[in-house]
Amino acid sequence: MTACAFTGELPARALARQAEGQLLFRLRRAAAAVPAAWLLAWLPLTAAFAQAPAAAPVPAAAPAPASALTPAEVRAVSVLTQAGGEVVRIELSQPLAAAPAGFSIQSPARIALDLPAVRSALEQPTVEVNQGNVRSVAVVEAGDRTRLVLNLKQPTGYRTQLEGRFLLVLLEPAGAPRAAAPVAVAASSGPARDAQALRDIDFRRGQGLTGRVVVELPNSQTAVDIRSQGQNLVLEFLGTTLPEGLRRRLDVSDFGTPVKSVTTTAVGNRVRMVIEPRGAWEYSAYQSDNQFVVEVRPPRAEPGRLGQGTGYTGEKITLDFQAVEVRNLLQVFSDYANVNVVVADSVNGTITLRLKDVPWDQALDIILDAKNLKMRKSGNVLWIAPKEEVEARDRRERDEGNARLNDEPVRTQAFQLNYALARTVSAQLLAGNPSSRVLSPRGSAIAEDRTNQLFVTDTPARLEAVQNLITRLDVPVRQVLIEARIVEAADTFGKSLGVRLGGSDQGTTPGAAGPGRNRVAIGGTYGGLAGANGELGTSLDAANTNFVNLPAVGQAGFSASSFAISLFNASANRFLNLELSALEADGKGKLVSSPRIVTADKTKALIEQGTEFPYQQATASGATSVAFRRATLKLEVTPNITPEGNIILDLDVSKDSRGETTASGIAINTKHIRTQVLVENGGTVVIGGIFELTETENEARVPVLGELPGIGNLFRNRQRTSNKQEMLVFITPKMITDRMADR
Repeated sequence: MTACAFTGELPARALARQAEGQLLFRLRRAAAAVPAAWLLAWLPLTAAFAQAPAAAPVPAAAPAPASALTPAEVRAVSVLTQAGGEVVRIELSQPLAAAPAGFSIQSPARIALDLPAVRSALEQPTVEVNQGNVRSVAVVEAGDRTRLVLNLKQPTGYRTQLEGRFLLVLLEPAGAPRAAAPVAVAASSGPARDAQALRDIDFRRGQGLTGRVVVELPNSQTAVDIRSQGQNLVLEFLGTTLPEGLRRRLDVSDFGTPVKSVTTTAVGNRVRMVIEPRGAWEYSAYQSDNQFVVEVRPPRAEPGRLGQGTGYTGEKITLDFQAVEVRNLLQVFSDYANVNVVVADSVNGTITLRLKDVPWDQALDIILDAKNLKMRKSGNVLWIAPKEEVEARDRRERDEGNARLNDEPVRTQAFQLNYALARTVSAQLLAGNPSSRVLSPRGSAIAEDRTNQLFVTDTPARLEAVQNLITRLDVPVRQVLIEARIVEAADTFGKSLGVRLGGSDQGTTPGAAGPGRNRVAIGGTYGGLAGANGELGTSLDAANTNFVNLPAVGQAGFSASSFAISLFNASANRFLNLELSALEADGKGKLVSSPRIVTADKTKALIEQGTEFPYQQATASGATSVAFRRATLKLEVTPNITPEGNIILDLDVSKDSRGETTASGIAINTKHIRTQVLVENGGTVVIGGIFELTETENEARVPVLGELPGIGNLFRNRQRTSNKQEMLVFITPKMITDRMADR
């Protein structure tokens, strides 16, 4: 795989080296007539040729007439502002056969177009613009093609258009939100509105230990957001999906580049790629048609570049001087580092130093600190003067800037807000001290609540800053649909076994057979015994003839089933009665409550349903009044959408029900959950639950007789119950997209 990557890149590298050599040759040839500062400003363009891939080859055309053999020339470049964006207008000597191929670079923000068989007729290859988002336009001729480089302030999209001899490059507004990229998709039919999948992700090793991450986009209009996050480089491809085969982590540490790994995941309606470098690194990114390339490489050591902070990158130098003039020593640094040095007339004195193998920029800082000097850098020119003089000049320039600001005329501009509140934005503009707020000390802001307009009075520069701030603040807030499911399940089981045993002897009862023959009377109670022997006129019934009265109890509102048998003699005056009763009950129940609500990001929402039960209470005067107790189903939630697309929920869920009625009023059974949880978009999580298990087993028996084996069952009553109750709370948040809102 590595060999293929190197082989595939050899033609592109050869073309880049050839273009760079031709460009340097032209720059050297024109060095005598062009100032050195201009040449130094153009040196980064050679890197643009080396970093950027060669333009797509132009297919061979049919033989052209003799007039078409004359190569076209670039005659003029101008920039116009139209509908909030910029239009770069390139005038050619003859029309182009087709729109030129090009690519864009995110950092630094550039757009490059290759014009094959075109020459440059401009007197200077750089056209300074400084209008809108365009800094300058560079026209560089290399070989048989000319490259147009648009240096921008911010990355933006573009499209090209041919109108006769003119080539128009239409730039999208720099302040427009990234969500505007799907406009081209909306023009297509219905299925194209869905997010498209990335085609391929590859890693290659480039020249000079450069790691190249190549992503095949679904189309050239795909919006890409790239930023540094901590020690990593994060890319987000908006409005795309990731196939299962590309959801992986590439360990590329063996390639010998600054890149350690590349991890690609799907987050909501976009794809996130995290590039994990190691050591010191720098990156550049560019796009060519449907291919997006990120190059991560070691930082380039530039001998003429001053170190930043505590790190010094200059070439090492050894100095050994005794009482040398400071001005002469600074001339040594100028010759060694090839930088331009301007020394103030007030710099004088001598210094003795001995430094060995020290970076030259560090040695320069040491000398400046030792002699109480200070340095200011402007391009490739260093101005060195005493600290007091430099600070006095800084104060003077600051005072002059403030004076110019105070003298600058102010004007009033109205801003129509669509989503944000005008009074909220006005408070933000006026917050803080005058030196740190957006508006100048002369600026003011007035909010008009009826039309939601904001009227700002300030200098044009501050008004432009206010416009940029409002563009970022006045955006629709994302909304979240939160659905809760409160599931209550009950499982009950009950079992009861009982017995009733009784008997009577009616042998002594008047009228019964064999009067006076029995000497023993049998009964269940004293009254039943007196009725049996004729002592009292008590009638015999089931209550006073039972020896054992332990019947089964009812379950779930039903009476127990029973079976009875009676044994008696031939004279029917002696009875033995036995009744067996049993009942078993099994019940299952489920109650599902599903409140749902839609709210904006970081906005608390509440939905509640229930009943208020009245009860009486005493007042301070001694009278009674009616109050209410609420038994409600309530969902209170505050969502917070994270940058990764997940959702943090502050939840307060309660499920109340009516309990038993007491002398003081109605009791309320409450079930309440309050928590904070992180859930992915569209995911479901169980935030809590309550499980109750009640098991009871009771036995009632006649002492001694109930403990006998076998026959003891006639003197017992057994009951067994098992109740299970469980409550679970499920939460499902979903971000509402435009397509969901349309439905």
